Amino acid sequence: MSKVLVPLANGFEEIEAVSIIDVLRRAEIEILVASLDDNTHVKGANSITVVADMNIKDIVVDELDMIILPGGWDGTYALADDANVQNILKQMDAKGKNIAAICAAPFALHKAGVLKHNYTCYPSAEEQIREDGYLGDKMMVVEDGNVMTSRGPATAICFALEIVKKLKGEEQYLALKAGLLANFCK
Repeated sequence: MSKVLVPLANGFEEIEAVSIIDVLRRAEIEILVASLDDNTHVKGANSITVVADMNIKDIVVDELDMIILPGGWDGTYALADDANVQNILKQMDAKGKNIAAICAAPFALHKAGVLKHNYTCYPSAEEQIREDGYLGDKMMVVEDGNVMTSRGPATAICFALEIVKKLKGEEQYLALKAGLLANFCK
């Protein structure tokens, strides 16, 4: 079974985090939701609190198949400034493991030096990342090497489905897409 880390920091975008966690769990992918500190209750950008499974310090990179960063500016800045998250991103990239980020979170990938050339993000976030390679609204999900990026809350389900396709294959992707009535995705 694939094992995926979703780190949450205060100020994360709830729609993105919960959609990703939900869709991947429906695909029977093991999700580890980690907080950046000892407080397991993480408050989102819209004051919705999610309870994390563990602390980011307890993550073992060799046990992971993927890391996915939800956006939300406050959460993104916290992920970009957290030494544990940045170290995990660098280790995973060095091992060629899958990395994904949505909304503003590609900023944290950029700070870690793992964001590949082509990417997308929430409009205007590219101004803090880099204009070169930014594909804007040309695609809902951009994959470049071992890194996947997406645009924001409205693209979260499609993004999660693309992750399911990558980790579980086309058949699981199509079944889940049909069950979610997500015919608007690709």
